[in-house]
Amino acid sequence: MTSSALPAMAGVKATRPFYTSLFFQVVVGLILGIILGMAAPDFAQGLKVLSDAFLKLISMIVAPIVFCVVVHGIAGTGDLRKVGRVGVKALVYFEVMTTVALILGIVLAFVVGPGHGMNINTATLDPKALATYQDNAKHLQGSGIAAFLLNIIPTTSFDALARNDVLQVLFFAIIFGISLALVGGKQGRMVTDGIDALASVLFKAMGLIVRVAPLGVLGAVAYTVGKYGVGSLTQLLSLVALYYAAVALFVLAILGGVMRLAGVNIFKFLAYLREELTIVLGTASSDAVLPQIMRKLEFMGVKPSVVGLVVPTGYSFNLDAFSIYLTLAVVFIAQATNTPLSVGDLLLVLGISLVTSKGAHGIPGSAIVILAATLNAVPGIPVIGLVLVLSVDWFIGMARALGNLVGNCVATVVVAAWEGDLDLARATRVLNDPAAEPTDLDIVSQGSGVTQSA
Repeated sequence: MTSSALPAMAGVKATRPFYTSLFFQVVVGLILGIILGMAAPDFAQGLKVLSDAFLKLISMIVAPIVFCVVVHGIAGTGDLRKVGRVGVKALVYFEVMTTVALILGIVLAFVVGPGHGMNINTATLDPKALATYQDNAKHLQGSGIAAFLLNIIPTTSFDALARNDVLQVLFFAIIFGISLALVGGKQGRMVTDGIDALASVLFKAMGLIVRVAPLGVLGAVAYTVGKYGVGSLTQLLSLVALYYAAVALFVLAILGGVMRLAGVNIFKFLAYLREELTIVLGTASSDAVLPQIMRKLEFMGVKPSVVGLVVPTGYSFNLDAFSIYLTLAVVFIAQATNTPLSVGDLLLVLGISLVTSKGAHGIPGSAIVILAATLNAVPGIPVIGLVLVLSVDWFIGMARALGNLVGNCVATVVVAAWEGDLDLARATRVLNDPAAEPTDLDIVSQGSGVTQSA
């Protein structure tokens, strides 16, 4: 994608009626979902099939897209040392931001004290509600770091693609891309061009899938409102409100400050990603927009090699909003059950969370599972207290997915700026001129960066 394509795209986008915008359609789907959930809750719960179908469509294509983007990015770079530098810088950034997020959760929980005064008697809580989560948590805890690292290596490359394990696909793609770069020559170029062509087809398919996002959002929101009701947050409103405020504080203050150092305005950046953020808000899943996010970051001036490495890796190693929730929820449960926490307990929670937070992505009911694994390792805090947060996990999950997504996008921009792979002039031009944004289909039809007409 070249900067010369911007005026042409701007002209095309300016002529599009507002109601054809994906953002507008998703907002309409969200509003209709709320209305249906309130007016006809039984019928609304049946609409969950729309959300499930949309997420399955996205899941169907995410793994091969990640493979193609990562391989092409590495092979096209032609500098394996550069790939190594980007990877190391990304991991350093991830660990720093994860630690900051975990500390923020602890500090806010102690300052606000959302669990104080609840005086929950753990004997009155139903342990059956946690049976499945505790089994998964014990398996996760018992596996240890060695097993977690071994799990990154796929049994076979096809198995990783079939199970849609993004981390395993990323691992294989890095090895494949490095090998392709080492082969080089005519043979290497033929394979690289073939993968680039395949990526173009996959992004065209994503262009078709993303058009049904409004239906997916409608189904997810209608089901949630229909099942839990708009007043379902009342019982734990203080925890939910505190968590949303914590994510907003982290994004605007901490990530905003980091972005300022990179020369990018966080508010304009969020406005640029508004369509993807709205989809994530409705579906509570950041997976739903992974390919679109990668295209948009490339369009605004981040080199494909950085996007291809940082974004997929961040989905497993850079869960900022989840990290906030992890420590916030642990302290909340301790407060609600009148369990005293010493400085040693807090340091233990922090240390364990640094490890357990890395295994959250891709685990069914991941937030509760990882919370259970963390609590199992902290003596004194009753694991049964997780029952308290089960009823609001979906609502918290919306902010969790939003914060994780923004954190990964910011990480990509920051690492690119750190590495000198961010075209700041282009990024400024795109973020300052809404008309210069690519259309929905532009984003998902660009392949590996080759401009196509709108």
